[in-house]
Amino acid sequence: MSHRPSSGLAAVSTALLAMSRHLEVRDVLKTIVASARDLLDAEYAALGVPDDHGGFAQFVVDGVSDDQWKAIGPLPRQHGILAAMLQEAKVERLADVRQDPRFEGWPSAHPEMSDFLGLPIKDGDEVMGALFLANKRCPRQGGGCGFTEDDEELLGILAQHAAIALTNARLYERSRELTIAEERSRLAHELHDAVSQKLFSLRLTAQAAAALVDRDPGRAKGELQQVAELAAEAADELRAAVVELRPAALDEDGLVNTLRTQIQVLDRAHTAEVTFDACGVRALPAAQEEALLRVAQEALHNALRHSGADRVEVVLVRRGQGVLLSVRDDGKGFEPRTVRRAGRHLGLVSMRDRAGGVGGTLSVESAPGKGTTIEMEVPGG
Repeated sequence: MSHRPSSGLAAVSTALLAMSRHLEVRDVLKTIVASARDLLDAEYAALGVPDDHGGFAQFVVDGVSDDQWKAIGPLPRQHGILAAMLQEAKVERLADVRQDPRFEGWPSAHPEMSDFLGLPIKDGDEVMGALFLANKRCPRQGGGCGFTEDDEELLGILAQHAAIALTNARLYERSRELTIAEERSRLAHELHDAVSQKLFSLRLTAQAAAALVDRDPGRAKGELQQVAELAAEAADELRAAVVELRPAALDEDGLVNTLRTQIQVLDRAHTAEVTFDACGVRALPAAQEEALLRVAQEALHNALRHSGADRVEVVLVRRGQGVLLSVRDDGKGFEPRTVRRAGRHLGLVSMRDRAGGVGGTLSVESAPGKGTTIEMEVPGG
């Protein structure tokens, strides 16, 4: 392929780098297909991952509109040329796929295809998928167009790297599944060890109050106060255990979009007006984004449940290479001299721990009748 211009090699490099950037299997599949179609200048490209029942578990296309794809109907089965690529694990380069004896036709809404280049994506002996292109967009002598031996070689290189990218994506998803399973197990143990003990004490204390209510109302009242305290502690234990799990939305949507969505929900669910604004915020390391989200959630919980605020403002802005989070409410506030008691009540200790754990700082400003402002700043990653 020495006759290829340097721009062609740059295009290959760009395609390979694009595949290596993604960790989700679906994103890798889409990138492979788009890269192959662009690199070989084809009108259509597709990649199918086979299932164990003669069909495809996933099938990604490029060059077909969403409306066309819906009109085509169900995913194809493993037959004809696709079956040959998967079962025989060899390259198929055809001047006109419609003239091949294995061709079995298409659904009525399927676009017309003629010249065809397809090959399996393999990891050792395992066939991971079938990648194919159709309708090369280039002139040739005698009219029409067609894929060349160079195209076949180039697609083979792309397929080898696609196999690596797919394998990495599968390993990543598997490791994430294991992590989620471990987190669920850890959470179950924490709930059992902490919350269930509180609930057991709660039950015994309630039974004692019921036994005393007729013969000693004063002691019964004391027991009922203990019930209320135990119930509050159980609720705190439960919430502390649950919020330790990293939300999937943070991985999928990023910090800004996740916060915006959650705040829109809170604004609809509460009488207080809850607003959000973000300016110039860049992606941060996962631990920092999670810490910012958790502190924002805790501060919002405090403002909406305890402060009696009419308005809560959440602002996320870039500060140098880092980010500054501000949660401000116009509620009743509290006296800073009672910060020890307020700190326990409002979760300020855990918020400071979260900030410090990612190299950040947390500040709290409040006064009776003056509202509360909580700010957390984290450095850039």
